[in-house]
Amino acid sequence: MYLKGEGVPKDYSKAFAFLSKSAESGNAEAQYNLGVMYANGLGVAKDESKAAMWYQKSAESGNLKAQYDLGVMYALRE
Repeated sequence: MYLKGEGVPKDYSKAFAFLSKSAESGNAEAQYNLGVMYANGLGVAKDESKAAMWYQKSAESGNLKAQYDLGVMYALRE
């Protein structure tokens, strides 16, 4: 909710804190959203390697969005 500003003011710091805890516990959607934050530099320094790591973890749990975004990252790799 903090990531998108749904029902609360958008706050990337709070979003990152909550998502990190959930992602470390294995939540695939939280892992995907951390990937999005790192890929786009939302509240954190843009870091494609960390984005790919979180997308990979989420993709391995079956998250289709993560599988797609990870595939796009590989396809655009130089």
